[in-house]
Amino acid sequence: MGVSRTRVVSVVVPTRDRPRFLDQALASIRALEGPDLTFEILVGDNGSNHDATGTVAQAHGARHLIVTTAGAGAARNAAMRAATGEFLAFLDDDDVWTEQHVRPHLQLFDRRSEVEAVFGQVVMADPDLRPIAPPIPDDVRPDGDHLKMMLDGYFPQIGATMARIGVRDAYGYFDETLLADQDWDWQLRVAGGGRMEHVAVPCVLFRQRPSGSYDALVLSRIPYTRKVFMRHAMPVWRKWRSPKEWLHSYFATLLGFYTYFADAAVERAAKGDAKGARFAVRHALLVFPFRGARQLVTPTPLRAAFLWSIGLGARPPAAEDAALD
Repeated sequence: MGVSRTRVVSVVVPTRDRPRFLDQALASIRALEGPDLTFEILVGDNGSNHDATGTVAQAHGARHLIVTTAGAGAARNAAMRAATGEFLAFLDDDDVWTEQHVRPHLQLFDRRSEVEAVFGQVVMADPDLRPIAPPIPDDVRPDGDHLKMMLDGYFPQIGATMARIGVRDAYGYFDETLLADQDWDWQLRVAGGGRMEHVAVPCVLFRQRPSGSYDALVLSRIPYTRKVFMRHAMPVWRKWRSPKEWLHSYFATLLGFYTYFADAAVERAAKGDAKGARFAVRHALLVFPFRGARQLVTPTPLRAAFLWSIGLGARPPAAEDAALD
């Protein structure tokens, strides 16, 4: 089923002093335009170099909105408030859309008038935007319970999500008190309405930072992830058959943080950084004390890295997957 008329999609793009990445992001949006589709690009800028950001925005015909409140949530909200299109779409300033994005979402919206939002697949990419993994999710729950899926450890990357403009009134804006995971929180709210659907189409290249290079960011995010999980999981606790199953979902939500530090410990030990390895081991234990302790008393790459870092073993070889049991 084709799109029969020109659709206007408002694209929310938060940014903070990354004009080179922003240029790539906005170019990927404009590349999808055609006779059937046009974009109103709204750049929410809470950085310090407004001139550079404004120049990039102007080059792509985007509206540049200066935001004085810190956080991606505030930048997204400024853009959402200014949106006039029929639909909302999103893109972080360091990611890019694929050429397959948007139209499949619109086709689903046209087929099913009750659907409020649609999320697609995400492709993890290296810092140069080269894909490094197959698109995710590779499957969804057969019962269509996307809220439960998002509380079981799947974080929907907002660049692959579109919504009808009416979600602003139905579910509100991003929570600006959350300096991390405000996009997950917002999508959980929308998914909780039961009118969110999925298209199995790769929609966004999700740029990853070099492994082990962003300790402070990870540490700052952990309390917000816990808060958002509790905010949405507690009111719907009956979705889980037992407390054990609920805890499994909670641990799945935090697994990425543990994996980050466990892998970082092995990588840093392999590079001869004993202090960095000890730091990573300590914070892996803070995320999952029992899992970490188990891996430290059994023959694992994490154990080898830790023992070397305290002078009790040979330096490990090149990094392996430390998070595997």
